[in-house]
Amino acid sequence: MEPPDRFAPLLPARVQPLIALGVAIGLAAAAVWFISVGGLSGRLIHHDAAPTGDQRFTVNINVAGETEVAQLPGLGNVMARRIIDHRREHGPFTTLDGLLEVAGIGPATLQAMRPHLRPIRRPKAAADLRPDAGPPPQAPTITTTTTTTTTTTTTP
Repeated sequence: MEPPDRFAPLLPARVQPLIALGVAIGLAAAAVWFISVGGLSGRLIHHDAAPTGDQRFTVNINVAGETEVAQLPGLGNVMARRIIDHRREHGPFTTLDGLLEVAGIGPATLQAMRPHLRPIRRPKAAADLRPDAGPPPQAPTITTTTTTTTTTTTTP
């Protein structure tokens, strides 16, 4: 008597070439994708490092704290502290060029910071703030009148 076949194939022999063909097509498609996205030239995304790009942010120099100011290009914690101290002693900056009054900030540093600084709004003119100037102009008002007529009829 013959011993039973201990290792019977999981798939019938006629299906095995079809599965091998499917696996080969899948591997070929993965290889084509890998080459098309730049896998051989090293252009794939490195997942352990953040992608570099244009990191745009803006700061209102008159209200920003030391941490925010220190992130501006060309500045560090020491220069941020100087800007905040100058702002505290002399009041808010009226123009961005007022930053040139801070020790250590020159035209080159200011030019590097400019894209990240929000424009400074000019305060209202002194004539607008005088008490004798009268009340500020108001927006015109529009008055709408609606008439409703009610008719009542009684039937006997």
